[in-house]
Amino acid sequence: MSRRKKKFGPVENLEIIDAGAEGLAVGKHEDRVIFVPYVVPGDIVDVRITRKKKSFLYGQATRIHNYSDKRTEPMCSHFGRCGGCKWQNMDYEYQLYFKQKQVKDNLERIGKIDTSGMNDIIPSDNIYYYRNKLEFTFSDKKWFENPDDITDDPQKSSGLGFHLPGMFDKILDIDTCYLQDQLMNKIRQEVKDFAIAHEMSFYNVREQSGLLRNLIIRNTSTDEWMVIVVFGKNDEADIQGMMDHIRDTFPEITSLFFVINPKKNDDISDLEPILFSGKSYIMEELKPHDLDHALKFKIGPLSFFQTNSLQANKLYNITLEYAGLNGNELVYDLYTGTGSIANFVAHNAGQVIGLEYIAAAIMDAQENAKINKIENTEFYAGDLVRTLTPDFIKYKGKPDVIITDPPRAGMHPKVIKSILEMLPARIVYISCNPATQARDLEMLKESYKVSRIQPVDMFPHTGHVENVVQLNRIQDQVD
Repeated sequence: MSRRKKKFGPVENLEIIDAGAEGLAVGKHEDRVIFVPYVVPGDIVDVRITRKKKSFLYGQATRIHNYSDKRTEPMCSHFGRCGGCKWQNMDYEYQLYFKQKQVKDNLERIGKIDTSGMNDIIPSDNIYYYRNKLEFTFSDKKWFENPDDITDDPQKSSGLGFHLPGMFDKILDIDTCYLQDQLMNKIRQEVKDFAIAHEMSFYNVREQSGLLRNLIIRNTSTDEWMVIVVFGKNDEADIQGMMDHIRDTFPEITSLFFVINPKKNDDISDLEPILFSGKSYIMEELKPHDLDHALKFKIGPLSFFQTNSLQANKLYNITLEYAGLNGNELVYDLYTGTGSIANFVAHNAGQVIGLEYIAAAIMDAQENAKINKIENTEFYAGDLVRTLTPDFIKYKGKPDVIITDPPRAGMHPKVIKSILEMLPARIVYISCNPATQARDLEMLKESYKVSRIQPVDMFPHTGHVENVVQLNRIQDQVD
C-alpha cells in the first residue's frame, strides 16, 4: 500500500524567524522549514506553498499581518519582481547581521569550527551604485503584470532587462536600476529607444530569432566604460546603425564592442568580440595597503573581474594580511582567475604560482603582470585536479602558503587531498559560499586550525556574502 504524500494548504500567520542563502527568508511550520522571498525576519505572513521538497517547502507571501521593525522602504520600483535585490526591503544594519549569522551558522554546523573569534563583517561603503558590470537581455515579449496588457505590438511588447526568477523566456523590462552608476541607465534606455524607433527586432528565445540579444555594460573606478552589444544575426546595416548611434551619443564610452551570437545559448565566452570603437579594454586600479601606488588591471570584454571594485580592494588586502608574507615564500594561488589576487600579493612573496582551468583567464593574468612590471608570478592553465600533481609540485616546489578562491561549488576533494599532501604552513581560503567553504574546512581540520575569520559584504541587498579564513598548520602550533 503506497503512502500518500502530505498535502500543504495555505499557511496562515507564519512568523519569519531568519534570513539565509539566496536572499530567502525562513519560517517554520509543523517542524518544516518554509523559504519565502521578499519578506523580513519579524514579519507575520500568510503563505501560499509553491514547491515541496523532502524536508522543506517554498512559498510566496500572500498577506502580511504584522510588519517587522527590521524593514525599510525599497528604493527600486521593480522590487518584488526582479530577482536581484531580495533584501532591499531590509535595513542594511540587519542585512549585515544576517550575513554574518549565515557564515557563523555554516562554519559551526557543517565545519564544526569555533567561530568565537570571528571578526565583524566589513560593510560596503556604497549600498547602491556599487556594481561594475550588468548584463541585460532583449525580448520581443516582455513580462506584463496585467495579462490584459499583453500585446503583439513591438512598440509595447519589446523589453530590455533581467530574466524573471525561474522563467527563462520572461524578461522584466527595467526602468531604473540602482546597482551601477546612473550612466548605465541612460545607455540602456537609449539603446532600447533607438532599436524600437528603427524597428529592430528584439530576440525571441523560444523561436531563437531576432536581431538584438544582449547588452553588457561595464565600468571601472577610473571612470572608463565598456559596452558590448550582442546580436543574434549578422545584419550589417542595422548593426552599423546601432553601433554608430551608441558611439556618437555617449562619448563617455571608452571601449565599444559587438558580438554576433547565433547559438542557442547566451554564453559568448567562445565567440569573438569585435571592437567597434575605442580601446580594446578598460583599466581598473586596486591598491595594496603597503604599496605607495595602485596596481592596474586590464579588463577585456571576456575578462572576469570582481563586480564590486571597492570591496574587492578590501577583500584582497585582507587576503594579503592573512597570507602573512615576508618576501621569501613560495605561494600557490589556486583558482587564480585573471590573476588579480596573485598579482596583488606578489610584491610580498618570493614567487607566486597561479593555477586556473580557463586558458583565456591565464592570458589576462599574464598581461596584468606585465602591465605592473611584476616578474615573480607564473600562471598555468588546466583543471586543478589534473594539474596539481606530485610531478608539478616536485617541479615547482612545495608552497609555503596557499591562497584559494574556488567557485561556489568549493574545492574538489582531490584538490583538498593535494593540499594535505603539500602541507603548506598557511592557507587563506576565500569563498562566496559559506556552506561549501565550511565543508572543505572540515576536511582540512586534520592538519589545520582556523585562526581568523573575516566576512565581507560584496553585494548589498542580496543574501550573498564573501568570507576569508586563515588556517595555520597544527604541527607548527604544537612545535
